[in-house]
Amino acid sequence: MSKIFRNMIPYWKSVVIIVLLLCVQAYCDLALPNYTSRIIDVGIQDRGVEHVAPEAITEESYAKAQAFMDSDDIKLWESIYDREGSVYRLNVSDEEELDRIDDELLIPVVAAYQMNKAMEQAEADPAAAEAAAGEASDSGMPADMAEYSIEDMEKMAESIGTETLMSMGVAFASECSEEAGIDMDAVQKDYLWSSGRKMLGIAFIMLAASIMVAFFAARVGAGIGRNLRNRVFRNVVSFSNGEMDKFSTASLITRNTNDVQQIQMVSSMMLRMVLYAPIIAIGGVYNVWKTGANMGWVIGLAVIVIIGFVMLLAAVAMPKFKIMQTMVDGLNLVSREILTGLPVIRAFGREEAEEERFDKANRKLMGTQLFTNRVMTLMMPGMTLIMNCLVVLITWVSAHRIDDGTLQVGTMTAFITYSMLIVMSFLMLTMMSIMLPRAGVAADRIEEVIKTTSSVTDAAETVKLEDAKGVVEFRNVSFRYPDANENVINNISFTAEPGKVTAIIGSTGSGKSTLVNLLPRFYDVTEGSITVDGVDVRDMSLQQLRDLIGFVPQKGVLFSGTIASNLRFGREDASDDEIALAAEIAQAEEFIETKPKKYDDYISQGGANVSGGQKQRLAIARAIAKNPKIFVFDDSFSALDMKTDAKLRKALSRHVENSTEIIVAQRISTILHADQIIVLDNGEVAGMGTHSELMNSCRVYREIAESQLSQKEIVKMLGEVNE
Repeated sequence: MSKIFRNMIPYWKSVVIIVLLLCVQAYCDLALPNYTSRIIDVGIQDRGVEHVAPEAITEESYAKAQAFMDSDDIKLWESIYDREGSVYRLNVSDEEELDRIDDELLIPVVAAYQMNKAMEQAEADPAAAEAAAGEASDSGMPADMAEYSIEDMEKMAESIGTETLMSMGVAFASECSEEAGIDMDAVQKDYLWSSGRKMLGIAFIMLAASIMVAFFAARVGAGIGRNLRNRVFRNVVSFSNGEMDKFSTASLITRNTNDVQQIQMVSSMMLRMVLYAPIIAIGGVYNVWKTGANMGWVIGLAVIVIIGFVMLLAAVAMPKFKIMQTMVDGLNLVSREILTGLPVIRAFGREEAEEERFDKANRKLMGTQLFTNRVMTLMMPGMTLIMNCLVVLITWVSAHRIDDGTLQVGTMTAFITYSMLIVMSFLMLTMMSIMLPRAGVAADRIEEVIKTTSSVTDAAETVKLEDAKGVVEFRNVSFRYPDANENVINNISFTAEPGKVTAIIGSTGSGKSTLVNLLPRFYDVTEGSITVDGVDVRDMSLQQLRDLIGFVPQKGVLFSGTIASNLRFGREDASDDEIALAAEIAQAEEFIETKPKKYDDYISQGGANVSGGQKQRLAIARAIAKNPKIFVFDDSFSALDMKTDAKLRKALSRHVENSTEIIVAQRISTILHADQIIVLDNGEVAGMGTHSELMNSCRVYREIAESQLSQKEIVKMLGEVNE
């Protein structure tokens, strides 16, 4: 969790803006239920009238209203009206003052309203009025409303509820205003349209805030993803071969794509949901308290049930979430191996076997995803059931309170809406609590890559070579791979000088490639030292060391682009003439000239549109174009035919005569003319010298020669060497 939040620190300004926008959105979201409640209670039930003091009242009604008022009430009543002929008009417009008037005059006004209703009923139907009076007498209430005292009215208010009492007072105000000539239908329509316009405006503000939140959250999430990918890639590029062996290529790809995507998605959702949930929950609780419904226990019960339900699902699904990323690594690994080795698979007819291997990894991942998805699909039906049960419970409790006169229908509607908002906010938090662990696993995997430092780094103080010559010396060099029990190479010493060719030969697994990989510090030596012009390579900066070396790996690797861009890979400022000369030396010019666009012809990803021999020649030309002091050819001539091999080496010897050449080879013919041949056997030097010397003194070399050449060819080659 902390790692995810740490990634947001560079975007704190956007986060502050998001929080402010979420507050605006929450305010609007919480305001709408209140408007809905008022539309039901005031706009529909009370005809748009909000207070017990009529806007206008006739002289007769004005006098009747004072029947149950004491001296203070009468004084207040007279102060709020101005007489215009036979009509009194309200002179107060301040809402707070009107609310105070409601509190002071509610009971007297309701008493007057009840008295008027009783008198109207008596005039319209004397028999019914007499029966009603009998019922009132049986219930302990005075038959004649005029006999009511203030104490009696207060007792009645307690029995029927303040909300019902307020409705009666508003009904009095509405009837009085209508008697005074005010069009109450127009008042009701004006109130409804006004409330509707306000709700529409609030909805548009909420929409705009929501869009802006989504925009900024998406930008922050995308920025976090970009930064993480940059950091991971930059660190991976600096890894030595030891770190690359520790993390598989498939795993590094997954970490820099799928894992980063998980964090990006969760970061964006956190800004939109996790920050919004507490704001809406606190606001909802405040508004629920303000409704005065006294049903907070219902919401608390729903929240407890939801949290328990979600935690149960999380406990079942969480272990599977944690291993899912590892399964994605496995699927990527199998996919990459199959796609890379597709020619070999076809050649050996292994399509069905590889399909089964892929299907096994794919089904393993699918099974885990299906399990977690099936568990999570229970969430929405469960949440819907809990929500509906909550609505039913609120409606059942509210119905009794509405019947008691302590709650209005609109207030119940608002309470249900606020309850849904509160419950949804907790639901959002619990859902994020399920997503966060998976993102946490992804964050740990990314952090592992970012915090892994290369075992091959520059020294604290580096030595800079001036006018480097390229003399390479191996001094008692031994090396073992990380976590290996034995050395791969032991106690190897030799010197490679400029203008001379040093060749390394030996059987498969003898340590040839490992030895040359130590020179550019793909690995560091375990014992001994390697020097260039007398300076230990560990004391030189990696940049200068690798600038001195033109390395051609055993497997030719090309990059998507043009032929020219590939040849300039080691030196971007190489001229057209220089890359043409490099191609000519590497014997690549003949097939380049057949291309439609020559050096501007396209090379596909991995050099898939050129043959193995062409790829190897372009890799050699790339090293030559760099014009280094030291050439390292790691079995780079193996894909060339004998004739091309000979022509290439002859051209190379003429044009790079001032550079040091180190050649790893399997074929005797490739190293026949080398000035120094080092024979490796099981990681140790079995012999060192020229071809003729080794044929006479080194059994291992002689066995290699005899396995590749006939006796007649050996004699002929010895003669060529002597000449």
